[in-house]
Formats: sequence, C-alpha cells, structure tokens
Amino acid sequence: MESTLKGIRGSDAPCVLDMDDAATVGGGVEDTYGEDRATEEQLVTPWTVSVASGYNLMRDPRYNKGLAFTERERETHYLRGLLPPAIISQELQERKLMNNIRKYQVPLQRYIAMMDLQERNERLFYKLLIDNVEELLPVVYTPTVGEACQKYGSIFTRPQGLYISLKEKGKILEVLKNWPERSIQVIVVTDGERILGLGDLGCQGMGIPVGKLALYTALGGLRPSACLPITLDVGTNNEELLNDEFYIGLRQRRATGQEYSDFLQEFMSAVKQNYGEKVLIQFEDFANHNAFELLAKYGTTHLVFNDDIQGTASVVLAGLIAAQKLLGGALADHTYLFLGAGEAGTGIAELIALEISRQTKAPIEDCRKKIWLVDSKGLIVSTRNESLQHFKKPWAHEHKPVGNLLDAVNAIKPTVLIGTSGKGQTFTQDVIEAMSSFNERPIILALSNPTSQSECTAEQAYTWSKGQAVFATGSPFDPVEYNGKIHVPGQANNAYIFPGFGLGVVMSGAIRVHDDMLLAASEALAQQVSEENFEKGLIYPPFSNIRKISAHIAANVAAKAYELGLASRRPRPKDLVKYAESCMYSPIYRNYR
Repeated sequence: MESTLKGIRGSDAPCVLDMDDAATVGGGVEDTYGEDRATEEQLVTPWTVSVASGYNLMRDPRYNKGLAFTERERETHYLRGLLPPAIISQELQERKLMNNIRKYQVPLQRYIAMMDLQERNERLFYKLLIDNVEELLPVVYTPTVGEACQKYGSIFTRPQGLYISLKEKGKILEVLKNWPERSIQVIVVTDGERILGLGDLGCQGMGIPVGKLALYTALGGLRPSACLPITLDVGTNNEELLNDEFYIGLRQRRATGQEYSDFLQEFMSAVKQNYGEKVLIQFEDFANHNAFELLAKYGTTHLVFNDDIQGTASVVLAGLIAAQKLLGGALADHTYLFLGAGEAGTGIAELIALEISRQTKAPIEDCRKKIWLVDSKGLIVSTRNESLQHFKKPWAHEHKPVGNLLDAVNAIKPTVLIGTSGKGQTFTQDVIEAMSSFNERPIILALSNPTSQSECTAEQAYTWSKGQAVFATGSPFDPVEYNGKIHVPGQANNAYIFPGFGLGVVMSGAIRVHDDMLLAASEALAQQVSEENFEKGLIYPPFSNIRKISAHIAANVAAKAYELGLASRRPRPKDLVKYAESCMYSPIYRNYR
C-alpha cells in the first residue's frame, strides 16, 4: 500500500519511515487529575470545573451512576432528595435497560435509546455495549448507523463531537480548543461525502465518527475522554439535504480544489499543534478522489489511518489468511476478482499483494497480477490505462476488454470473489453458480454496507452455491440452513481491526502508521479463529471475545511499531498482551470519596 501512496506522492517524496524533523513536534497533554488512569479500587473525586455538587454530578455523563450512588456518596455529594431512596447495582441497571431496548421493534429507536444513554451515563452505556456486543454492535454501528445518518437532522438532540465548517476557516485551532478534553489520543474525522454505501450525507455523517469512537472504547479499551469525533462541513451536493428544512449543515455545494485543500491543511496543522505528534487521526468515509490523496499527503507527516482503505484491507486479509487454514494452501495459490475498484477494493487488493510478496519473496508487481478488478466500465485492463484514476493503474493487466462481472468471472476463473461495489444484489445467481462450477469451495465476500447494499445475502450465497461457499459479509446475517446443515456467515467487520489497531498505536506511542503494522493486525486476528469456528465455516472469531482479540491485535501492532523504530514509548513492556489488557478502559462504576 505504501508503494501505491508513494506513487501518488512522487518518486522523490519520503516514505513513512523517513522522519522529517520539521514535521515532528512534541506535544499532547495528560489527564490532569489521573482519573482515567486510576484503578477501579482507588477512590476518585468527581471533578468538573470544581468539585461537583449533587445536581451537576447527576448531569455529568462521565460521573453519573443513577440509582447506583451509595448512601455515603449521596451524603457526601449532596444527592439527598435528588434520587429515589432505592440503591441498585450496575448489573441490575444493565438488565433493566437491555429489557427496555429489546422491546423496541424499530432499529432506529434502539439507536436513539443507546445514544440517549451515552449522553446520560457513560459507564453504563459502555457496560451494556461490552457485555452485549453481538446484539448491540448492529445498533450503534452498521447497519443502523446508516439510517441514523440519513435522519440525523431529525433525531439530533445534543452535539456529540466537534463540527468544523468552512465558516471556521482561519480559526480551526480556536475551535479545537473549545473541546473540553485536552488529552486526546484518537480523532475520527469525516467530511461526509461517502457515508457507507449511502453517498453524500454532508454534516449528517457525524453518526459515523461517533459510532466508530464508541467502538474504540468498547472493543479496544481507549478511554472515552481521549476520543474526539469531528465532522468537517465543506457543504454537500445532496439536493435532498439542501432542501430539507431539518438539515443541520451548511446549505451550499461542496468545496473542492484549492479551497478544500487549504481547509484540510489548516485542520491537520491545528490538530498537531493542539494535541501533539501522537494523536491518531482516522480518516473516515471520504470520497475516493480525496481519500487516497489525504493518506498519501499526510502519511509521512502525521499519525494517520484510513479505515476504509487500510482497516477494511486488514480485516479482509485476516479472513483470507484464516480461510487458508480452513481450506489448505496459501494466498499465492488463489486468483482474486473484485467487484468495485474504489478505496476499499484497491486497498484490500494492495494489502493482499503485499502479504503474498512477503510470503513468497516475489516482487509486488508480480503478486498484483493474481488480482483483477471490475469497476463500472468492466474489467480493468491495460488498454484502459490512460483513462484510469491513479489508484486503479496498478491493477490494469494485459487482457482483452470484458464488460460485466459474469463475463469476468468466466474469463478469469477466480477462486476468490470480493464485493466492494456499494451496490446491492450484484452477485447474481449466475455469478455464484459460475464460481461454484470451477471451485469446490469458492470464497465469496460480499462486503458492501449497509445490509441493503450487500452484493448478495447469506441465503442466496449458500443456496446458489449448494452449500459450497466460504462466505462472509460486511453486515450481519442470520445463520442459514441448507440440506440439513447450518451455515454461519462470518462478518468481515472493520470493528475487528481498528479498535485493537488504535490501542496498539496509542500504547506504543507510535508516530506513524506503516503497512507492516496492518499486516501484523491481520495475522493477529487470523490467529484468533479456532477449530470450533472453522467447523461452522467461519473465517472470523465471534465478537463475544472481541476485547481479548483486540488485546492480541494491539500487542502485534505495538511489537511491529517497536521493530520498525516507530514507537516512542520506552521502555518496551515485556508482555505486550498483558500490557494491552492493563491499558483498557473499564466501564465498572468507581467509588467516589
């Protein structure tokens, strides 16, 4: 992937490992009172601007415990009379809330209930999410978050992050200083131009950074106060939103060209100036034409990560590595065909090529020849080279033109079919039957989100392949029975990778992201797939073990950062897995003085 980005930067541009002293600064600020680093057994004082009174304490989501405040805490912090007399445990609160959430029939109602809880009682929100991750992940993230973003203007109640619009140009550093938390470790930022497979949602894309950072805490253990969601509002080209009376963003067409570039440059400079060298900036749901440029431009000067390009690639590669344990053989034995040649498709393709190159010691240019991509105009071949965008050019191989997916499948005869098109029902019955005709166990990954945009359903994949397919999707699907056998579809969800990856970056004090760190994350995830999972046809482990999985990913990523000389936190911990577990935020209530 670095080779692709270096091609965008130019042959004389530095790579990630070339540190530019002028681009590196010290910085970052600490948690002043040490509250987030305290152990659960330590008594902490609930601070706001000053020591909190009871009324303010109950309205601060970080410290509010609802009816779980003890008799002593109610006396000490002036809570007498402000609460009913009953004292209940956090576990009982959790059971009550899950009971309430399960009564909602509409997914968006569940999403709103969870967001209300996050704004009211932070620790209880994360306790619910951690303990019920498989049930609640589709609520706070894909697929429900897509609908939430579409309707964000209507359901918006309280800001959950920073909105930086073109109105703030020239004052972005001042805007960042308005955020109350100072010790920020991870920023997830979007400009809302390509939200999931739903297109340009402008300012309403904020649901994505909010959801991603909730998972950084729940699944990866980063403390909530260290996470900052940001939406850059540069306008929208969505006419429906521009004419919607409830739209919450700028009512103007998107900024482009130099205006857009200057705005992003000011933002990136302000982030480093305010939060230091080691804040991880995750680009999220930027359109293809900006995503690669931003990653290439800032990859050598900032700690940046694009989840759509790099996170998706890492989680898909992990599934393919695990599939080799299920089927036997090696990655180099396969031929890969992608439907979709955007940031996700080309990012996955490049990481697969990198891993094949690493395993076989073959030049990456040769490894790319095993991988074919189909875009809206058909198979990407060398005769189209002059009209291709720069990130597609490495995949333009010698072949006669092919106009559609079915013809490409029959011509290339791939063993692995991967969908990143953002268009639903494109893996037709003919396509899957063709894949099954020349593969005993075809690997089929329908990765587009949300569920409505999935290239095919689990039932279609298993039925049309007569139960032969090794199948995974981007959105969750229920198990499918075919010929008396239960097939459990895996979910190639980025949530497997980015929380643990972020934890590994933060705990090692990494100052840049390198491709080898992505490969390390993939290998760690693949190692967590058990024989029991393989027996069900799964190539991903269950989310119920996600914190353990994230700790192993973090340890692998941190180890690679130390090996590459990119880690700044010294000395290196002896046991990185245990250290990762010790760094993880716990949602258990604290006892107050």
